[in-house]
Amino acid sequence: MIQAPELTGVVMSNLFWLTKEQMERLRPFFPKSHGKPRVDDRRVLSGIIFINRNGWRWCDAPREYGPPKTLYNRRKRWSDMGVFARMMVGLASEGGEDKVVMIDATYLKAHRTASSLRAKKGGQTISAGG
Repeated sequence: MIQAPELTGVVMSNLFWLTKEQMERLRPFFPKSHGKPRVDDRRVLSGIIFINRNGWRWCDAPREYGPPKTLYNRRKRWSDMGVFARMMVGLASEGGEDKVVMIDATYLKAHRTASSLRAKKGGQTISAGG
């Protein structure tokens, strides 16, 4: 089993993925808190980003980000509510430099028999013309 690295003694500011200014830009996209105040959105969002970026399990999240159940529940709830999608659309619509982004999709998986299509059993090759 892979364990999360021990982060005891690490300054919490080194664990934040977003600055205070970036969080202020995102604040309008967060749902309103009803009833009990939420724990620090910046800390929780940083934990969600950390887990997604590293491909770890929720239970392996460093404890400085808060309880893994909080991270998972917040990510699930916000995803279901479309919070992350609204963030992306909202930030993209703020404008900026016009760019063209191209993604190369040349990585293709071939079937395991694809490399042997030109060879016939017994060592004889099949010509392309016949």
